[in-house]
Amino acid sequence: MRLTPRGLLFEGHLFPAVIGRGGVTASKREGDGATPVGRHRILACYYRADRVPAPAPWAIAIGPRDLWSDAPEGAAYNTLVQAPYPASHEKMRRADRLYDIVLTTDWNTPATPGRGSAIFLHRWRKRCHPTEGCIAFRPDHLAWIAARAAPGTELLVRP
Repeated sequence: MRLTPRGLLFEGHLFPAVIGRGGVTASKREGDGATPVGRHRILACYYRADRVPAPAPWAIAIGPRDLWSDAPEGAAYNTLVQAPYPASHEKMRRADRLYDIVLTTDWNTPATPGRGSAIFLHRWRKRCHPTEGCIAFRPDHLAWIAARAAPGTELLVRP
């Protein structure tokens, strides 16, 4: 899959996509709101089993204690952790529908403090609303992508 100025090109389809409010960058850092340039790989797929069916046989249901660490000083930075977790994090089981399906990438894995965390493919808020650095899609497009993007699928983001 390849991110282009017109959207995400994957398996012959072009999907409209929203990127980070900071644009695309080759020098990603925590909190800059940018989508990092590079060759990334899909690592995992998480989903809200109480809201959507599993998008792929290998998808993992998001539990009520699942969090993502975005604390650069923590040993678990840029990984899935469980509540209670005292360091900075975001909930994977959100009240809104942004993380009903989430594809995680290998951005900053293994983690280097401050290089940024949680570059996900997830649902968009609305068509032109930027993300915090992730790549976001219409819900039906995300489900289609998640059904076909197995672990190891390459995501190319160019400057």
